[in-house]
Amino acid sequence: MNLSEYMDAPWPNQHSSFSSSFFSVYRAPEFSTGEVLLSSLYRASGFDGVSEAKVKPQGDAFYKTAERDQRRSGVASHISPETWKTVLDRLVQSPKVAQQSAKRFMSLSPIVPDISLYSGAARLQGNPWNPGELVKRIVQLGSSSDAAATALWGRLHGALSVNNDDDIWARWLQGEFEIRRELGASWAPGLLTPLGILGEDRASFAYPAKQFVADLDGIISAKSSMTRRQWISLLEAVLRIGSVSHILWICDVTDRMWRQVRQVLEDPNSPVPDQDAALAETLFAVKKRMLSFGHPAIPALRDYASKYLSARLGLNCVLWALEDAGTAAGSLHTIAEVREFLSLVHKEREPLARTRVLDRWHDLQDKEVRAIACKKGIGSNLMEFAQYTLGQRQTLDEALRGYDQGYFLRKRGEARNSPWVLALGPASVLAMTHCCLHEVNGPRSVQRLAVHLSSYGIEFDLQGLNDSDLGRQLRMLGLVLDSPDAESGMLLVPPFAP
Repeated sequence: MNLSEYMDAPWPNQHSSFSSSFFSVYRAPEFSTGEVLLSSLYRASGFDGVSEAKVKPQGDAFYKTAERDQRRSGVASHISPETWKTVLDRLVQSPKVAQQSAKRFMSLSPIVPDISLYSGAARLQGNPWNPGELVKRIVQLGSSSDAAATALWGRLHGALSVNNDDDIWARWLQGEFEIRRELGASWAPGLLTPLGILGEDRASFAYPAKQFVADLDGIISAKSSMTRRQWISLLEAVLRIGSVSHILWICDVTDRMWRQVRQVLEDPNSPVPDQDAALAETLFAVKKRMLSFGHPAIPALRDYASKYLSARLGLNCVLWALEDAGTAAGSLHTIAEVREFLSLVHKEREPLARTRVLDRWHDLQDKEVRAIACKKGIGSNLMEFAQYTLGQRQTLDEALRGYDQGYFLRKRGEARNSPWVLALGPASVLAMTHCCLHEVNGPRSVQRLAVHLSSYGIEFDLQGLNDSDLGRQLRMLGLVLDSPDAESGMLLVPPFAP
C-alpha cells in the first residue's frame, strides 16, 4: 500500500507502525454502558469461546426455556418455574432505556458470572465489539510488567468468581444459573498474551492505566467488606472511569504526537528531545484536566475525539509517505522508538515536503470533515462510548432512574436537552474514596482525593468544596470528618475500615 491508496480509504487502512503502537486505540470503542463493560469482562476473564455475537441468541433461547419450562432433564433446581421466572423478571432485571422500549432481549444485572452468557452485549445484532478485551489491554498497559499483569488478571478472575466468601444470595443465584448453563460453556481463568510494548518505560510517566490497575487491586481487596451486589457496583464504577479515561488519554497523546511531528516538518530548527524521560513527560504524561467537575462534558469529549481523528490522519500520512520514500518507520512500542521516529521525520523532512504530505493531510481533513466532527464513523462511536459509559442511565421508567449509582456524568436538569456535566454518583464516590486511601493508614485530606482523580484527568476545585455536589456526597456517605470551615483540609474516612 502507498500514500495515494491511503488517501482513497483512510479509516480502514492504518499503517502497521501506528496500529501496533502503545498509543493506538485498540479494540475501537463503540456504544457501551457500565453493565456492558462488566458483562464483557466476565466473558473475557472466564468464558473463553463465548463471543459477543453469541450473547443475544443465547439469551433468547434461555428466556424461552424459562417461559415454557422446557429445562433439560437432570436440572436439579429446588424452585418452581414460576419462582425462577420471577427471579429473571424482577430480582436481577436491569431496567431498559427509552430507546429499547420496543426491543425484546434479556436485560439482566451482571451480579454473577453466568448472567453474562445471556445478557450484556454492546449491540443486539451483527458482531458487537468486545469491551472486555479493552479492559484486558488496559490492565496489561498499566501493570509494571507482564508478570504483574498476569498476576492481577488472575486475582481479578478469582474476585469475579462466586465462592464461599460471597454472600448467600450470590451463591444461590450462581448455583441456579449453573444448573441451567448451556453445554460447552465453562468458567475458567483466561490467559494473557504478552503485549511486548512499553516495557520499563511504564515507570517513567503517569497515565490513567497505571491508576486503574492500582484501583482495581484496591477494589478486589474490598470485596469481603460488602455484599456481592455492592461490590459489583463499585467495580463497575472503576471500570467506567478507567476505560474512558484511557481512551481520552490515547486521543490526547495521538494529538500531541502529531503536533510534535508537524513542528518538526514545519520548522527545520525544531529540536527533537534527546532524553526519553523528557519526551515521555512532554508527549505521554496524562493531563490533570481532561474533564472538570460541574462543567459540560460532551463538548470536551467531542474535542478530544476530533483532535484524535485529525492527528490519526496526519500521522498515517507521514508514515505512508516515509514508506513511499523507502525509509519506512519501525515499530512504536517504546519511548525510544518514538524518539527514533521523530528523528527520522526530522532527517527526511525535505523528501516529505516534496511529497506535499501536509497538503495531503489538509485534503483529507476537507474530505473527512463530517467524520472529524464526530457526526459519523469512528468519531461518533467514540462519543457514544464515552457518553454512555460515564453517563447515568436514562431509564424508561422514571421511578428506576436511581438504579445507576456508579455514574460520572449526569444531566444538569430534567429537560431532554439538558447538558451532561461531570458529577459522581454515590457508588463512584465510594469507589474513588476507597481507592485513594487504599493501603494508607488513617485518614487523609480531600486533597488526596483531588490528586487521585487527576490521575484520570479529572479536575475539581477544592475551594468551595463544602457547597459542591461532591462535598454533599462525601458528607452524606459519612466519608469526611466534617468541619464547616475546613474546605481543602477536610479529612477523608476510609469507607471500609474495620
